[in-house]
Amino acid sequence: MKLNYFQDHPVFGFADWSLRGIGQVVFQDNPLSGLVILAALFFNSWIYGAICILGVVVSTATAMALRADRDMIRGGLYGFNGALVALALIAFTSENFRTGTVPSLHLTVYIVFAAAMTTMVFATIGTLLAPYKVASLTMPFVLVGWLFLFAVLKFDNIEAGPLAKPVSPDQYAEGVAYVLPTWYMGIGNAIGQIFFQDNWISGYLILVGIAIHSRIAAGMALIGAALAALVAAVFGGPEGAIRDGLFGYNAALTAMALGGIFLVLTWQSFAYALFGVVVTTWLWASVAIFLEPIGMPVLTSTFVIVTWLMLIGTHVFKALEPVAPAEATTPEGNRRRRHTAVADSRPYPEERIA
Repeated sequence: MKLNYFQDHPVFGFADWSLRGIGQVVFQDNPLSGLVILAALFFNSWIYGAICILGVVVSTATAMALRADRDMIRGGLYGFNGALVALALIAFTSENFRTGTVPSLHLTVYIVFAAAMTTMVFATIGTLLAPYKVASLTMPFVLVGWLFLFAVLKFDNIEAGPLAKPVSPDQYAEGVAYVLPTWYMGIGNAIGQIFFQDNWISGYLILVGIAIHSRIAAGMALIGAALAALVAAVFGGPEGAIRDGLFGYNAALTAMALGGIFLVLTWQSFAYALFGVVVTTWLWASVAIFLEPIGMPVLTSTFVIVTWLMLIGTHVFKALEPVAPAEATTPEGNRRRRHTAVADSRPYPEERIA
């Protein structure tokens, strides 16, 4: 069965687009990847799985109602920010961060509006960034997530949890020794925390979902999470924050974005991506401490900031080959297209002789 078999199906097309939207959180335009990732969420908590579906369905349906670009809708690009904002609003209003809490009617309506809003913000940021040929990434989710989380504090009919999950390295105990679980749980949790899953097994299942579509992207996510944990440990980061994956989830996204998605993967871009991972790791702590007084989480802001800063000027660096968002596929696909272009540009034998 072809990968895009259901994309234009009159009955199953919308489900295909929504699953691609879930996969697009980690740059995977593949409904099977989205399905495996969704299963990983349900493995941790049916509440998170259900709310992810709600978010991606609302944001995708909003794009359809507003008659957004059909190819972008079919590729899930209007769905992933909606899925993330729905997950965030459950995660940070629940007494139990790990499993989430069934939302009230008021919160459900609130989530629907937030998911729909990401569609409009996605279009706006995409328009602003179009001259620079840089993707919106998850900035629509970050902006809408912050705005809606701030407002929760002022509405009595929306139950705001005690935010038991620490949002800053300062909130973790110091002096705790690094042990084996620090590493394997920290790396798994880092992948899981992209979707607010405080479950290291779910994190590795999400990694499997990524690998279904791109083994290189999965490898870069793993490298990003592992390097972030190492950097945090070398610089004395709290063991609890490393084990919870908080230093690593932004870094994993940066590694994928710079390591083959928006730059053709070469040894230079690989080194560039590793540099970005290190900076993202440090910046998470910086932004977390900055936001701590107002109790706001970092979300994926540091991934977006570092990736934008390192992509916008890439046309200056001749060692790097940027890939426009409209042309980005997988690291493997980007490399194949580059090799084909190089081969097509080579002179014929008689031209070489001349």
